[in-house]
Amino acid sequence: MNNTLKTILVGIGATAAVDVFTYILSLFTHKGHGILYIGRWEAYIFKGQFVHNTIRETPSMANELLIGWITHYTIGVVFAFSLVFLFGKKWLNSPSFLPAMILGNVTLFIPICIVQPVLGFGIAFSKIPQAPFLLIKIILIHTVYSIGIYWMAMALKHLEKSKQKNSIAKY
Repeated sequence: MNNTLKTILVGIGATAAVDVFTYILSLFTHKGHGILYIGRWEAYIFKGQFVHNTIRETPSMANELLIGWITHYTIGVVFAFSLVFLFGKKWLNSPSFLPAMILGNVTLFIPICIVQPVLGFGIAFSKIPQAPFLLIKIILIHTVYSIGIYWMAMALKHLEKSKQKNSIAKY
C-alpha cells in the first residue's frame, strides 16, 4: 500500500474514532452541533462571510450538515498528512505515539483560537457559559484523534506485515 493511501486511511480512521467518542459522549451529555456549525460556517464562506456574530443565530443553509461532515473528514486527513510531513514517511511504517500526541496538542490551537472566535463563541469559548465543559470536550476530542491516528497507523502496519507473511507462505 502506498504512503498516500495509508495516510488517507489513517486520517479517516482517526476521525472516525472521534465520531465514535463524541457519539458515546452524547449519550451522557447534550448533543453537540459542531459538525452542523462547521458546515454552516463553510457554506457561508463560499458566500463571502467568514466571521459570525454567532453561528447559532446565522440562518441555516442547504446541505450544511453534509458540508460539515465532508469538512470534518477532510480536516482529519489533512492533519494526518501534516503528521507525515512533519515526522516523515517512516512514521507510517514505524508509528510512535509521541508524534501523534504532539499533532493532537498542536491542532488544538485551530479550534480554540481561530474557529471558535469566527463562529462567534470567542477564544476558548469565552463568550458562552459552557466554556469549561466545551474546552475539556475539545481537549478530549483531540486526544482521541491522537490515539486514533496512532492506532490506525499501527493497524495498517500489522495488516501489511500479515499480508507479507501470507504472500511469503504461498511460495
